[in-house]
Amino acid sequence: MSKILKFFMASLVLFLLGCGDDANKKNTANNAEEASKNVVYKVGSSADYPPFEYLDENNKIVGFEIDLLNEITKKTGIKFDVANMSFDGLISALKTGKIDIAISGMSATDERRKSVDFTKPYYFSENLFIRKKGSDVNKDNLKDKKISAQVGTLQEEAAKSITTKSIPAENVAAAIMSLNAGKIDVVLTDSPIGVEYLKQNPDLEEFLRVPDGTEGFAMAFDKGKHAELIKKIDAAIDELQKSGEFDKMLDKYGLKK
Repeated sequence: MSKILKFFMASLVLFLLGCGDDANKKNTANNAEEASKNVVYKVGSSADYPPFEYLDENNKIVGFEIDLLNEITKKTGIKFDVANMSFDGLISALKTGKIDIAISGMSATDERRKSVDFTKPYYFSENLFIRKKGSDVNKDNLKDKKISAQVGTLQEEAAKSITTKSIPAENVAAAIMSLNAGKIDVVLTDSPIGVEYLKQNPDLEEFLRVPDGTEGFAMAFDKGKHAELIKKIDAAIDELQKSGEFDKMLDKYGLKK
């Protein structure tokens, strides 16, 4: 075999190997892209916060924020699997990797931002105070009253700042039961949730609303781990708000202000 022929054959082998490498790289990239489409993000939600999330008659989690996730899936193809969890365990579940996202009427606060990232806010609430009708409780004597709020919430911290008689409750429903039973004087909760419970409890009434001092409700993620996912979700929320679909969901759950 001549030197020229040997050189030609060697070049041909290298060329074919290079083509094979390029094909393998393309296949690997395509496989990775296809795999990303099949990712299902684990979502933790406390299904005791109507109308944002609650259990229906079939024990299925439903509500405004569940509808929001479904609409985001339609817009982006991003898939979610929602599991019911206690509210006070959501952030620790994010930090330990048990869930990827927390969505449960969660207020974006400076304190929470130290450990988690948030999407853009999509709903703005107030702190609502509930008492029994005919009660002598008012905004001027709260420091002397037993105030109950759901453990782990912004309202629990607010209650502690008002009175030394703050009583944590497993959830808002438990706090409402304690109020009806005369064990406490006040329930403190987010305004839309409080309004829902007032509809079911005609012997109770709201007597005070104050700003909650946050940026509003948002989805939470472990800090620094899901920047691209958050961008996609934010873009989908923007699209829903601009198209009017977001307002329709608010109307469905009586949340339109």
